[in-house]
Amino acid sequence: VQLQASGGGLVQAGGSLRLSCKVSGINFKIYDIGWYRQAPGKQRELVAAISSGGSTNYTDSVKGRFTVSRDNARRTVYLQMNSLKPEDTAVYYCNVQARSSSFWGQGTLVTVSS
Repeated sequence: VQLQASGGGLVQAGGSLRLSCKVSGINFKIYDIGWYRQAPGKQRELVAAISSGGSTNYTDSVKGRFTVSRDNARRTVYLQMNSLKPEDTAVYYCNVQARSSSFWGQGTLVTVSS
């Protein structure tokens, strides 16, 4: 199982980025996918998740600003991030729980300047 995250970068506060996570090695459409982030000196936290049926949930700090979506044909999950704030600065990871294991992408760095 492999997850390839991309789309991070440097953006000014108020800007937008779209992260992508391409998944291979599993029957993608039947699995829930999560986006996590880890800021320097902090624990990794769940930011958003999307179920196999398309249901979504978000941590309170990103509600109304971030949108998670999936394209089963492309085996890809997206995280659209709008109105970015300096406190969103972190390495963002995608994750899938499959075959009794937890699989992580390599992470993509998002830096939001004030």
